[in-house]
Amino acid sequence: MEEVNQRIQREMEERVARYRDASPEEIDHRLRELDHEWDTERTLEANAATLAFTGSALALTSDRRWAWLPLVVTGFLFQHALQGWCPPLPIIRRLGFRTIHEIDRERQALRALRGGFRRSAPSAPRSDVAEERFAGAAAR
Repeated sequence: MEEVNQRIQREMEERVARYRDASPEEIDHRLRELDHEWDTERTLEANAATLAFTGSALALTSDRRWAWLPLVVTGFLFQHALQGWCPPLPIIRRLGFRTIHEIDRERQALRALRGGFRRSAPSAPRSDVAEERFAGAAAR
């Protein structure tokens, strides 16, 4: 598992390095992509809900032996809630899903490269003073 964690960390560092000379607009685009990235928790919850629903539906409509599936899945969710780990988590990590903290680390690094911590949402209101400071920093 440590190898997977190191790979994910290395990939993040390489992505941030590619943005060192990027324009603020390019960095903003990447920040918006990060806003939509699924983290390990969301992935685990979505997969568990899908399997639990499918198992329940099959148990009700096809064969009641399918009831084992939602029992196992909800047991894994409970284990994850208590211990912060469950058997599907290493699979999710190997598939490249990152924790919310790892995504936030990349987000913070990109904001630092951009030269500030202004909001990345295009609709976010910005004061004239903040715009002037950002323009001055970008010109350097």
